[in-house]
Amino acid sequence: MWKQVFEDLAPGFVPDAAVLDRAAEALGFSLPASYRAFCETCGVGVAAGQFRVAVPAPFEACDLVSQAGLIAHSVGAAVAMLEAGSEPHRFDVEGGEASVVERACFFGAGEDGSFLFWDVSGTDGEYDIWLLAPDLETVRFGGESLDDFFKRITGPSAALVLGPGAEPLPARFEGITEATLARAAQAKS
Repeated sequence: MWKQVFEDLAPGFVPDAAVLDRAAEALGFSLPASYRAFCETCGVGVAAGQFRVAVPAPFEACDLVSQAGLIAHSVGAAVAMLEAGSEPHRFDVEGGEASVVERACFFGAGEDGSFLFWDVSGTDGEYDIWLLAPDLETVRFGGESLDDFFKRITGPSAALVLGPGAEPLPARFEGITEATLARAAQAKS
């Protein structure tokens, strides 16, 4: 599936099924089938030249469970700062259902400051994917699965997900190897 999504695919560090299962247990819900396939085929890296999808890994900077918590905390802190004004913060959710943000599990970040999250209320083995824009207000529907999201942002419908005027992103995946991740983690300590 992923070789059809990314014309240029250079895999990075890939977790095994047991690591994916442990991440699902830690998060409290099953991981979507498209995400599991992404992890097992692509792994850690940069997708479409812009998005870093967190993958269960022994490296905090890219680990799904660590990043889900960190992004949620960061978004919550930023929203609290925005609410310090006279009016409460409101999310402008495509389709109008603001409760989608309450069911969010963040799993990726864009180089532009956007965030990807699942609406974990799905029941068919997939969760809808949403994009929280860098303004921390605009929430756009990204796709019904991770492969659908990447097909949309690398194709003619990119502006529907990324925002008005956005051009399609490159259909490539640039993996980051385990050795590079280990060096980065070691340099950080």
